Formats: sequence, C-alpha cells, structure tokens
Amino acid sequence: MKIIAERRLHWAPKGQNERLEFTIRIGAPAVVEPGSVDFPVNEDTGACRREYHGFPVIIDDTIYGADVLQALQLAVDVDSTLMRFSDRYDFFFPTGEPYFDSEGDASS
Repeated sequence: MKIIAERRLHWAPKGQNERLEFTIRIGAPAVVEPGSVDFPVNEDTGACRREYHGFPVIIDDTIYGADVLQALQLAVDVDSTLMRFSDRYDFFFPTGEPYFDSEGDASS
C-alpha cells in the first residue's frame, strides 16, 4: 500500500491515564478491477485502503466509492470511525489535547 496520509494519535481506556500511540494510514485510491471484488463495479468504482496500527481494535479495511474521489473522501473520515469507540476509549493528539471536544467534534 502506498501511504498518502497519516495521522498519529494516542488512545486510553476510559478513566485511565496511560496513553498509547497509534497511527492511522490512508493508502492511495485506485480504480477497482472488475472481478476483484464480490459485488458489481463499473469503470469508475474506486477503493482506498485504511489501516489503524497500535489501536486495540483491528481496523484494516478497504473503503469503496462510486469513484476514486469518493473512496478517498470516505476513507479519510476517520472521526466517524473513532466516534464508534468513544464510549470505551478516549483519544488525544500527541500534544496531550483531547481529540474530540465535549460535543463529540474533533478539536482543531
């Protein structure tokens, strides 16, 4: 996978102080070859790999879209994936600041 974007964050189980680093990597989007997946595709269907290294939940997936731009757009939406785990884990920038503000939005 050719990595085109990467984000380093820290996670901690709710209520615990120890923070562990993890990395989110986004691969270059590509056109999906017919027959390479078990669903119908056309000449524009796109795919983009996404991996989370060092996170306690294994997330290593391929995101599909109507074209490569949509596949990339969906793959870089890491906040929605992290929000699914925010009831069990807290997330932080490497500086120590919380990743999500009190309303559940990613901090700037």
